[in-house]
Amino acid sequence: MNKTVTINSIQLRMAEGVPAGRVDEQIVRRLWWAALDTLQEEILLKMNLSRGLWFAAPLPALYESKLLNRLNGWVWAPDELATLHHPSTAFVLPSHSKSIEHEKKLNKGSFNRLPLRENDGFDPLLMIITPEVQVALALQGKPGERNLLMRSDPETLTDLLTMLDQRLDSEDSSQANQIRELLAGLGQLKTNEDLSKLFWPLLSSKLAGIAPSLNIQTLSDSQSLGNSSKKFNGEISLLEAITHEVRTPLSTIRTLIRSILRREDLSNVVVSRLKEIDTECTEQIDRFGLIFNAVELERNESQKSSLASTDLGQMLETLCEIWGKQLERRNLKLQLDITPDLPHVLSDPQRLELMLGGLIDRNSRGLKPGGRILLKLRPAGPRLKLQLIGQSSKPSSGKNLDLEENADLGTVLSWNPNTGSLQLTQAATQRLLESLGGRLTRRRDSGITIFFPISDPH
Repeated sequence: MNKTVTINSIQLRMAEGVPAGRVDEQIVRRLWWAALDTLQEEILLKMNLSRGLWFAAPLPALYESKLLNRLNGWVWAPDELATLHHPSTAFVLPSHSKSIEHEKKLNKGSFNRLPLRENDGFDPLLMIITPEVQVALALQGKPGERNLLMRSDPETLTDLLTMLDQRLDSEDSSQANQIRELLAGLGQLKTNEDLSKLFWPLLSSKLAGIAPSLNIQTLSDSQSLGNSSKKFNGEISLLEAITHEVRTPLSTIRTLIRSILRREDLSNVVVSRLKEIDTECTEQIDRFGLIFNAVELERNESQKSSLASTDLGQMLETLCEIWGKQLERRNLKLQLDITPDLPHVLSDPQRLELMLGGLIDRNSRGLKPGGRILLKLRPAGPRLKLQLIGQSSKPSSGKNLDLEENADLGTVLSWNPNTGSLQLTQAATQRLLESLGGRLTRRRDSGITIFFPISDPH
């Protein structure tokens, strides 16, 4: 086998025996993001992996934090991303020139950077090796003949690992030795040729769910009901596509930023700017995650969250700092008023965090600088009562600022002309809260109130 191994040659090996693709760049990139989503969220996270290695180029395609924290990573990154210039200083990705001992000291979730060569190309590659699963993803092909490749057969993966070893040995023998040791430490690898039987149907289902309907038909009275349903499904599919295409790249950007932040030679200005970008990415990921949850519920109304005992008071206190910092950027304050020693409620903790964050964002949009958001949590018979009130800095205008002038853009989203922001419709908010165990009431003079059922202590 040729000693000069490139990322492109690795992808060509993956393409052996696979028919040429028939799609253009735009479509194949959408396939790539959907494939990353499917592999990480639908397969790997559910396997509860504890150790392993991953390799990627030209960016860290692995973005799920639970996977990043458990697996060791290497990324072939272009020189353009190795040094990003700032007026006062420069900062770099984790350097491939650093010693192995230094790399071992990196926090979890980091990765080692390796140099991307001119003949490597810029088509993405992701390879994951764990005791339970081994898989490689890549894009490959000429313009108009682009293809998404997924290989999990032992023969191909053995060749890919051999090629990676040759590549690494020519770049940095110490890195190659470290990877050999880590691979040996994984023990006997289980073959998973049947992974493709799981991956492709899951990917097809995801694409079918997010592919917007572009069918246009002339309505007749007899067709109106059916076409109304098609229009609804088209709206939901389009929103699924939008949320997917926004969240996934932002997650990758955030992973890259957090890796840079682990360097110790950054100036305070650079750290501050990067943290601002990280915060913006997180807020938008959470925002579109909330929209996605609402869309999922609209598509499958019978779907219910798995409700569990949830310490709502502790959740509010824990998230108060995060929400408070978000509000501070707009010169607003967050105030908590929680009765101590409250019982737990029945809800879905993970989705409830997104929901409450979305409500705080929504009810703070119309507040002028100097205003505040007040959160009150009180017992109310067999329930707990959570009140969220937006208050102006001027008592005379202290009314609820979740204004009624919102214009519904469909079933899920509305637009507030006063703030220029998109948000969930009142109906979608109501349904989403109900799926989380909450019951929403709204009064113009006292904000919104949500009642949660108390969890059975037994």
